[in-house]
Amino acid sequence: EEDDAELEELLGPSPLAVGPGAQRVAVVHPAVKWGPRKSPLTTAELQIAEAVALVDTLQNWTVLDKMIIPTKNLDKKFIFGKGNLQVLTEKIKKLPHVTAVFLNVERISSLTKKELEDAWGVKVFDRYTVVLHIFRCNARTKEAKLQIALAEIPLLRSNLKNEVAQLDQQRGGSRYIMGSGETFMETQNRILKEKELKIRNALDKLRRKRSLLRTQRRKREFPVISVMGYTNCGKTTLIKALTGEEGLQPRDQLFATLDITAHAGYLPSRMAVIYVDTIGFLTDLPHNLVESFSATLEEVAYSDLIVHVRDITHPETNLQKATVLSVLKNLNLPSHLLDSMVEVHNKVDLIERYKPAEENALAISALCGHGLEELKEEIEKKILAATGKKILTVNVNLEGSQLSWLYKEATVQEVEVMPEDGTARVKVIISSSAFGRYKNLFPNSKIFM
Repeated sequence: EEDDAELEELLGPSPLAVGPGAQRVAVVHPAVKWGPRKSPLTTAELQIAEAVALVDTLQNWTVLDKMIIPTKNLDKKFIFGKGNLQVLTEKIKKLPHVTAVFLNVERISSLTKKELEDAWGVKVFDRYTVVLHIFRCNARTKEAKLQIALAEIPLLRSNLKNEVAQLDQQRGGSRYIMGSGETFMETQNRILKEKELKIRNALDKLRRKRSLLRTQRRKREFPVISVMGYTNCGKTTLIKALTGEEGLQPRDQLFATLDITAHAGYLPSRMAVIYVDTIGFLTDLPHNLVESFSATLEEVAYSDLIVHVRDITHPETNLQKATVLSVLKNLNLPSHLLDSMVEVHNKVDLIERYKPAEENALAISALCGHGLEELKEEIEKKILAATGKKILTVNVNLEGSQLSWLYKEATVQEVEVMPEDGTARVKVIISSSAFGRYKNLFPNSKIFM
């Protein structure tokens, strides 16, 4: 109960929350014309389309207008040069009932944000703020909410610096909080540090709990398959198709899945496996935001196989692949996981006679069921290699303890009884260690690989 009370306090209303009200948004994309900040895998038109899709994800948010404005350098104080900033300001002022501008950049400083808000007379959001707001709207579990609260800390620190700078201007230097010996800045920083520590401790508790569940799962030897990909690539739809789980309701929106969810399924040999649905990825996500969700993504390191799902119909599919692979590399995953990854090209029902350019990629349609049997066979092959499990048939004496031992220590798939000699042929999936024990205990048993 004490823990719950502290959690409630940590998950209280956020000072950064945008609020549930409607927003009428102008989406502005600063297009870098050349240099290292210009991505060769995309265009300004595709980047602004993704920004619009982010806004469309939010209930009661509407896009009034979208503008691509050129800039030489995103690190300028006002993002744009003087002339372009003036043109942009005039356009925003003419928009009817506009309430916010979404600047499609990773993050703007609190000072730039304040000055632009003063110039335009409306709220200004960057990708960090918008994605964080989408996360806030979609978070269902305590863990996801805690991770969002952790991702807010750098923003709160940045806002504090700005607030203190303003106070200093107004009254000529910092004042000490009466009798405490601390300045306002020091007090607020200490409060933020304490809050961050509490959030990290609460996340650690949840992490330990998940580690316990993982140990139990390992004991039962269920292979784990992490399904990953860019946001809205069809991961949940694929898991639903592979498991037949009726309760799964895929949603056509960005970041519909924020929490790790596990779903049981069977491979062609009737081996039971667990499919894990994970958070989707996005380009230009600030490091803090990805780091906050590392507790969720940590689960991936413990899986036996990664299935990377790509929306092959998306015009930026190559950039999306690069983004996912970059995040996976930064997670410091074991090299065998990255090397054995299965790449899946999804939504091929929307492309006539599609053939993957990548040699080992599998073409599927999770929605129509196309290519799923081939995918299951590929997953089974990789899982058997990764876990060292074997599928074999053994001859057992029905009067002995062999059959009951196999039921306990392996996965029995078929039992063909031969009553004339009191034996049975048993098809099993068995781990290497259990197979070694079986041979020691029952050295006379016939084994058919």
